Amino acid sequence: MKDLKFEQKSSLSRLEAADQLAALAEALRHGGNAELELGPGKMSLRVPDELRTEIEVEIGDGEIEMEIELKWPTAQAGAA
Repeated sequence: MKDLKFEQKSSLSRLEAADQLAALAEALRHGGNAELELGPGKMSLRVPDELRTEIEVEIGDGEIEMEIELKWPTAQAGAA
């Protein structure tokens, strides 16, 4: 079972999508406890120096779908 799951679907302009990705990139750049604006609220996440990534592109049915996935453990390194 997941501890927390947040999912948001919306229609954005190209510029709004770019702004959202830029804000995410800035949070990743600073690391530590990053605050992300998600709709009407904010979510604070601990972002470590190293993470795993997956980029997936699917083309079909008249659409292009791109997924960018970032993963990292919830426990801090060295904590046991």
